[in-house]
Amino acid sequence: MSSLQRTMLKGKLPPTIPGGRIGRADSFKKSRIRDYKPGMWNEFFAEKEDVTVDEHRTFRIYRTKQPEKPGPVLLLLHGGGYSALTWAHFCSEVTSMIHCQCLCIDMRGHGDSKVDDEDDLSADTLAKDIGDLILKLYPEEVPQLFVVGHSMGGAIAVHFAHMALVPNLIGITVIDVVEGTAMEALASMQSFLRSRPKYFQSIPNAIEWCIRSGQVRNVDSAKVSMPGQIINCTTNKLATNDLPLPDDVLEEAHHNSMFPNPFSISEDEESSPPGDDAADGSSESAAAGVDFKKPNTTKSTTEAAKNYTWRIDLSKSEKYWVGWFSGLSDKFLNLRLPKQLLLASIDGLDRTLTVGQMQGRFQMQVLARCGHAVHEDRPHEVAEVISGYLIRNRFAEAASEFRCHMPSC
Repeated sequence: MSSLQRTMLKGKLPPTIPGGRIGRADSFKKSRIRDYKPGMWNEFFAEKEDVTVDEHRTFRIYRTKQPEKPGPVLLLLHGGGYSALTWAHFCSEVTSMIHCQCLCIDMRGHGDSKVDDEDDLSADTLAKDIGDLILKLYPEEVPQLFVVGHSMGGAIAVHFAHMALVPNLIGITVIDVVEGTAMEALASMQSFLRSRPKYFQSIPNAIEWCIRSGQVRNVDSAKVSMPGQIINCTTNKLATNDLPLPDDVLEEAHHNSMFPNPFSISEDEESSPPGDDAADGSSESAAAGVDFKKPNTTKSTTEAAKNYTWRIDLSKSEKYWVGWFSGLSDKFLNLRLPKQLLLASIDGLDRTLTVGQMQGRFQMQVLARCGHAVHEDRPHEVAEVISGYLIRNRFAEAASEFRCHMPSC
């Protein structure tokens, strides 16, 4: 081979990697370390408030700032076991796309809301709570309301709209809840709830479990939403009241992983695309037919400290599960409102909704590469879909240079 040929070949080769950096185990480990530092509510919301409806009920709400131009209020209802903070990243995204205000509520028995009978989670009771709260917040005139609900919150949103408890309701979006698949999954709900750890050593450990269990695939969402799902066993207050955490607590949590091998890679992590973080979740993902991985924990780590536990024992609400989802599809289709359904899988439709979708009675959107907590996994995409829907129906105006995309499956 001539020197000219060698020169040409060398010019086409990629640059060499500096010596000593190939195959180093510690550099690989550092790249796999994740930050589980919990996020604060005020990074996403302008205000939080405890609203007393009557002497028996006080609800925690979070609101974004008022829009620059007139726009609707997005009433956001979380799923079972979650809190209002599950909507944090979605609120940041949607308010940057359209002129609107987000109103997020800790429903009865969840988050920082306080009621006399927290065990009464019937659909009618939860819907009435929402209606009474809205009338308390807006005693003179209720603004245009567009309700969005996820999982159990989606079912309650349908009941709320069906009962016509407040005026000026302009539309509804239901996220990943369908009567047929939900009713089928109820049989395995108790098994799923028993598979979760009962206690956590720290808030970062709870966030780590959320991420590694594969229930949600966005680590940033988990950092905000998970503290709203657990309480301090000593003070019996929501974990958000312990934030921000001192540096020594964060450092200790960083070294005390609840997993035997903190550098192990789950199958989801290997198969997910770059930048696709695995994250948080909720108890009712089983009702959506999602497969979960139970992390391998050791007895010593799980029993070493019982500092935090779940805010709500969802297993006690079993008698209300059927009432949440029974007749949901027919009620949804019969609403005389613009309707939208977001799903994590096209296989989630039952027969009633399949027929209704073919008749054009609602708009459906399927978002790929996400789990049951669609709005946490893909907050930007969900915000795009809902913003586009509101703009097409002339309920809201676009902010900045947001482009309205046509719906698709």
